[in-house]
Amino acid sequence: MPATDPTSYSMITYLWVSGLAAWGGVVNYIRKVKDGHSKRFSITELVGEIVTSSFAGVITFWLCEMSQIDSLFSAVLIAISGHMGARAIYLIEAILEKRYKG
Repeated sequence: MPATDPTSYSMITYLWVSGLAAWGGVVNYIRKVKDGHSKRFSITELVGEIVTSSFAGVITFWLCEMSQIDSLFSAVLIAISGHMGARAIYLIEAILEKRYKG
């Protein structure tokens, strides 16, 4: 039986979800530096990227659980949304706005 609310998942689940999404955020940050879109190295930007990516990953995890998506496919979506970071949050927001406002 799937968990029914965010507090029913274990801390290890949230650590895996956040870690996978954060890894996607680090990859995105490295890409930005290599492409010249970011400074050579900024700890502030890196931490911001990790926090944003982790948040996007947790939201994606909850959406996947709510939709009963397979665990392995959920992991892929969590990693991709972590890589997308703020773009994933804006995309999720736009989808929800369209669905519930329109």
